[in-house]
Amino acid sequence: MSTDSSHSPLRIVFAGTPEFAAASLQALLDTQNAEQGAAYDVIGVYTQPDRPAGRGQKLVQSPVKQLALANDIPVFQPLNFKQEEDRIQLAALKADIMIVAAYGIILPKPVLETPRLGCINVHASLLPRWRGAAPIHRALIAGDDKTGITIMQMDVGLDTGDMLLKADCDILPADTSATLHDRLAVLGGSTLVEALSLLQADKLDAEKQDDRLSCYAAKLTKQEANIDWSTSAEWIERQVRGLSPWPVACTQSLAGVMKIHAAHIATVSDEASTPGDIIVVTKEGIVVATGQGTICITEVQFAGGKRMKIQDALNGKHKDALEIGQRLGLSSQP
Repeated sequence: MSTDSSHSPLRIVFAGTPEFAAASLQALLDTQNAEQGAAYDVIGVYTQPDRPAGRGQKLVQSPVKQLALANDIPVFQPLNFKQEEDRIQLAALKADIMIVAAYGIILPKPVLETPRLGCINVHASLLPRWRGAAPIHRALIAGDDKTGITIMQMDVGLDTGDMLLKADCDILPADTSATLHDRLAVLGGSTLVEALSLLQADKLDAEKQDDRLSCYAAKLTKQEANIDWSTSAEWIERQVRGLSPWPVACTQSLAGVMKIHAAHIATVSDEASTPGDIIVVTKEGIVVATGQGTICITEVQFAGGKRMKIQDALNGKHKDALEIGQRLGLSSQP
């Protein structure tokens, strides 16, 4: 991949929406503002249309839009690129390259081909593993010990384009999707800046993906949050971490639906209990039997309440739901 240009700054259009994308845009702006005679210039930002949010359902600007406006960068918010006027508008910017990070809108082939150097994507996995919408969560739930960032040349497939640069990131035993997201967001920004530097030096080599090694990171659903206590403690512990902060793993209890915000593998052995049975209760956590092993729940939330430590829950109005002998899950109480 060669810039083949005459030393003028690279004209960049950035497309992204959430905090993950904002970190990459910020990294670009930091580098651009720190260097005299910057090697590139962010000339426009694309982000999804403002959405209603909160109890008042007021329109909220995306993190990327807020950052762009704060830096006086023109913002464009097409619903999609199906309308000809949106494609004409993009072409009028005369961008050398378009950088995409968690934009949330599928780019058709004419858009991918509009910038002189095409479009590159900041993807939160080590491709070809975890193509798709939820690579951070899927890596955690699957028990991967490593993930990372891939800078990829975009094509019409789902995260199938040639890989341009990778950076590894260890998955820590206590990581949730939130903590891993934040580290990958920072890594995404630094890796993107490195990729652009290599691109401008004509040192960025494309590597084709091995489709045989690919797997799909499907979008999360609320239905996935329900815990099946007949599975293993190891699986449930990863489910809790992978679904935090959304949609949050949950289970039925005597007090109704109980969200589980934090849990860890327990050392208690009790093979005689039925999966879902509460077998130990302490102020540090409640131990629950599973299909294989036991798990200690340390933070919960009941409907209409706030997230709390088990010690506080045991002093609250739903303490009966956390007693030894109570059974969690969809089945009726014994």
